[in-house]
Amino acid sequence: MSIFLPLLDSQDSELVQVLARIGPIVVSPSQFADLPHNRYYITLENSPDATLDHILSWLNDGVEKVIVPLTLAKELIGAGIPSERLCLLLDVGNVSAVSDTVRNGVSGVFLKTPAIDIDLISSVSKFFANSAIHVFPATTSPPTIFTIRRLLAIGANPALPTSQLTFSATSTDCINVADAFLAPIVSDRPDGLFPTVVSTETGHSLGLVYSSIESVRESIITGKGVYQSRKHGLWRKGETSGATQEVVSIQLDCDSDSLEFRVKQHGAGFCHLNRQSCFGEISGLPALESTLRSRLASAPTGSYTRRLFDDSSLLQSKIMEEADELCRAVEKKDVAFEAADLLYFALAKCVQAGIGIAEIEQSLDAKAKRVTRRPGNAKPQWLKRPDTKSSTPTSPHQVFSTSQKSDTRIRMRTSDLTGLTPAERTQLLKRPVLKSDEMINKVKPIVDDVRTRGDAALLELTAKFDKAKLTSTVIFPPFAPETMQIDPAVRAAIDQAYSNIHKFHAAQVDQDTLVVETMPGVVCSRFARPIGRVGLYIPGGTAILPSTALMLGIPAQVAGCKEIVLSTPPRADGSISPEVMYVAHRVGASAILKAGGAQAVAAMAYGTATVPKVDKIFGPGNQWVTAAKMLVQNDTDALVSIDMPAGPSEVLVIADHTANPSFVAADLLSQAEHGVDSQVVLVAVSLTLEKLAEIEREVDVQAHALSRVEIVRESILKSVIVKASSTEEAIAFSNDYAPEHLILHLKDAQEHLASIENAGSVFVGQYTPESCGDYASGTNHTLPTNGYARQFSGVSTSSFQKHITSQQISLEGLKQLGPVVATLADCEGLDAHANAVRIRLRAIQSSIDT
Repeated sequence: MSIFLPLLDSQDSELVQVLARIGPIVVSPSQFADLPHNRYYITLENSPDATLDHILSWLNDGVEKVIVPLTLAKELIGAGIPSERLCLLLDVGNVSAVSDTVRNGVSGVFLKTPAIDIDLISSVSKFFANSAIHVFPATTSPPTIFTIRRLLAIGANPALPTSQLTFSATSTDCINVADAFLAPIVSDRPDGLFPTVVSTETGHSLGLVYSSIESVRESIITGKGVYQSRKHGLWRKGETSGATQEVVSIQLDCDSDSLEFRVKQHGAGFCHLNRQSCFGEISGLPALESTLRSRLASAPTGSYTRRLFDDSSLLQSKIMEEADELCRAVEKKDVAFEAADLLYFALAKCVQAGIGIAEIEQSLDAKAKRVTRRPGNAKPQWLKRPDTKSSTPTSPHQVFSTSQKSDTRIRMRTSDLTGLTPAERTQLLKRPVLKSDEMINKVKPIVDDVRTRGDAALLELTAKFDKAKLTSTVIFPPFAPETMQIDPAVRAAIDQAYSNIHKFHAAQVDQDTLVVETMPGVVCSRFARPIGRVGLYIPGGTAILPSTALMLGIPAQVAGCKEIVLSTPPRADGSISPEVMYVAHRVGASAILKAGGAQAVAAMAYGTATVPKVDKIFGPGNQWVTAAKMLVQNDTDALVSIDMPAGPSEVLVIADHTANPSFVAADLLSQAEHGVDSQVVLVAVSLTLEKLAEIEREVDVQAHALSRVEIVRESILKSVIVKASSTEEAIAFSNDYAPEHLILHLKDAQEHLASIENAGSVFVGQYTPESCGDYASGTNHTLPTNGYARQFSGVSTSSFQKHITSQQISLEGLKQLGPVVATLADCEGLDAHANAVRIRLRAIQSSIDT
């Protein structure tokens, strides 16, 4: 993994050599021509005259990526340059100008920023979810180790000018190369050491050792294999045995808790038993290369191998002979046999020329990096039909794109409930871990800022995160008609949805007072009252959500809440989408807060000079919103509650032999498109392989027709088909999973509803898509996720009401109940409680006596 990206701004050849061991280097086109190391990114920041031909030439020569400005990125994407070879050069202020085409057409972003703002960089990282973020702050001193770790934690890393790197101790002006590389490394061992896999240049394992920060630092600087012996301290490999190592590369694994050293091993080998590998004798091509090198050095005169090395004509003839025999082979065993012979003589030719497998693989890697392709025709002397017309390129640059790969099928993974161990079943039920504590720590400064500075903080944070510069934060009714101008068809759809949702939620209103006489003269009652002030969070971002405004606004309106504050992120021009404005008008919103994220939650929780404080906050949102809601509900100064915990959207579909594959696939995809972290589960009840294959084909075909296909591709990768042997087994699994949405594609689906114990909302039968519940059937779509359907209900009218109890006790009632209460109070040692009863009983007795 890349820890930091060096930018070459000094001609220090020794530093370049060291940096080559730990990752790619950013260079200018003029620097690239004079450098031997081939792991480079070329930046075109100061090369405005670079043409497509120049760029293709660099990429064909092995440059890993080109870093280009926004205008050139559009041209290169249009020319078909693969995204994995393109990195976008971007000023932090221009992020909003990036189109989806460019965002999806690059694999990295080189972000120029005045300083390192973690929150801002984090938001950019989320926008470029599929790209590596390299941060280049315009500062004269490097970031600290702590800052590098914080960047890595949000999926970004620093781009450091080589003038800010040093072999000496880290200072305010320069950071030690090894310190920067080792910034994220962690160990779970008591001795603090790091497991280290040592392998050859070609990735064949030599052994497992341990490293320390000190040993890794020395290896990076010296280029020699240096490790940490658990008994004897620093172990400089070969210092006594002569079996030294030249370090080719050092890299951390994905968890930053172990390392891989790729080395050139000299001498007898890595193992103390004088073998190349600690895992036994080597085999295959590495063993053949070792044998041929040994024979090149010592084969006796007259031996066959010596003849091959000494007689180039004989070696050439054997290569041609074996190639011909391979071409003629038909049976599998014959193809393998002849290919082995050809590889033997081809590798003998390479060893004769001083070339090994590592150089061959480097050449293969270089060929793989080419972005232009020749037509691919054989030379005339090798064509069996010389009259065959050769194809011609369709353009001067036949650019290869990974999008042309045939294996682009979108598929779910499969598991079978039969035979699962309890641990495996538990694992299957798990959702992704939500790191609540980490997110709460991140949002706390935002919440505290709004709490302390009110509207001023809110305006600044809205400009920072929502990219909208506002002069005021709140809109109050009456709302201007021009802000609610929407398509008539959309208006009609909203009105019909409003009618259905209102009808269902109005039927839920608890208007009757419950009155129960628990014993003669003791009357208890319970009655509902609306929550006075509620805040409704309506997400923005990639989609406008008037449906969520309906789902939250209507029950608040029906319940009779006096103040309904609706909050939603503004658009770039500071306005709110007219669809949401229209819904706000229909549900009787008393204020609209133009803000999103944690800052909006904080404003509603604490109130500001313009934003009304609320008593309860509702609504879905990203992890920032969720964390802020959890934070404020636990602050006694806020005195605010929330609707429920939240997580990614999810659906579980149970399907038997009666299910329509296209319907099932559509239902799965309707949730998969919400976001890359959406959870999608299909429980297949005794479905045949053919039926499952038909569903999977439908998922693939329908997904590729969607505008959000890339989001679907990511979420489907994490989704699963669970095979069940019966409907009862399927429902039992669903009850354990407790899905947000449960869809029953079952014969006589209604009959199975009584068995459902845990679900946010159930969709019964093949003609009840989840989409109807999301928009307009009448039920609410704000539902418990992440398994919380075991203990939470979805939002309803009662969510916006609270219940008050009362009791009235007559004189006769107290005479009967009083002694019971006094006895219990005495039992608990609460004299005052008992006295409150006894003083009345004595008064009653006294009046009777007189």
